[in-house]
Amino acid sequence: MKKSVLTLTLGGFGIGMTEFVIMGILPDIAKSLEITIPEAGHLVSAYALGVVVGAPLLIGFTGSKPPKTILLLLMVLFTVFNTISAFAPSYYMLLLSRFFSGMPHGAFFGVGAVVAGRLAEPGKEARSVSLMFAGLTIANLIGVPLGTFIGHHISWRITFMIVGVIGLLTTTSIRIWMPSLAVTNTKGLLSELKFFTRLDAWLIVAVIAVGTGGFFCWYSYIAPLLTEVAGFSDDSIMYILVLAGLGMVIGNFIGGRLADRYSPLISSAGLLFAMAVSLTILFFVSHNQVLTLISTFVTGAIAFAMLSPLQMLMINTAKGAEMLAASVSQASFNIGNALGAYLGGLPIAAGLGFNSPEWVGASLAIGGVLVSFVLMFHLKRNREIRLQAVEA
Repeated sequence: MKKSVLTLTLGGFGIGMTEFVIMGILPDIAKSLEITIPEAGHLVSAYALGVVVGAPLLIGFTGSKPPKTILLLLMVLFTVFNTISAFAPSYYMLLLSRFFSGMPHGAFFGVGAVVAGRLAEPGKEARSVSLMFAGLTIANLIGVPLGTFIGHHISWRITFMIVGVIGLLTTTSIRIWMPSLAVTNTKGLLSELKFFTRLDAWLIVAVIAVGTGGFFCWYSYIAPLLTEVAGFSDDSIMYILVLAGLGMVIGNFIGGRLADRYSPLISSAGLLFAMAVSLTILFFVSHNQVLTLISTFVTGAIAFAMLSPLQMLMINTAKGAEMLAASVSQASFNIGNALGAYLGGLPIAAGLGFNSPEWVGASLAIGGVLVSFVLMFHLKRNREIRLQAVEA
């Protein structure tokens, strides 16, 4: 791996750790700050809101600067606000710092995806992007379980301090190893925003938000699925999450190769269909522990195999507005997060059981497939119109 791409992997690791570790240490934060679990859950929502708001906003303000400068600014923000989270004296200060911690998330992956593609050899762009997302998957494999363990047995504040240190290391590595790439956005924000006047831009947003919502239907309620349906002990959850994380690591690299070999759109549609099948199977086998473990690994692999193809789909379609579009795709992932968690909770609240979100998740994944077909037809029609115009 090139050192320049390694800096993006390290940043992805820190971002993945701070995004997902909060779910494992919510009870510890709630007890420490003397708040309820639902109130602590707002810390997850605050981070996701920061991603949605920060992705287009920060790119809008910094898009005219060199990519290296943008990445440095984003990691400084990430480091500062995660460190503030570690020392937050009150719930409301932590809530605010979580919001600002989320703001660099989408922008970093958006700019990082464009940079990784530019640093790659021709024909290996998606593979290079998958190396950046490898940090996110390794965070789920190592960082999140470790951070959860530290939060449980020592202090959740130390967990956030570790994230701050990772942010500092990433900032330093970018400063030393990242080459100074030329500015690609010379037309300004208003010119880039024109991309979102096109139907295909919003179809891609819909594919990501709806399709990945299927994954979050499952992952948001994985703990009660494992304990209440499959019959695993509470102590086993951390180890099963490591298994899911291992699947995510492997799936991420597979997704990058699929997108390079075929096309990002075909790869995305195929993986979304595979996600629907996997979640359906999980519903039927969730009472069997061995089959549940296999399904957990496979579903995690499929979910993160989608990251690079979906990101490359947005970048390849948004010529001239790549960084803004890539950052918006990250915001779309977090819309899928909120959508999946909300819709997946509805059948549980109706008393249909803790494996019922899998049906909702499968439906959302199929919805993503259907939108992908609409996008395919739209892009094909646009190409035909352009060819007719050239021939005329």
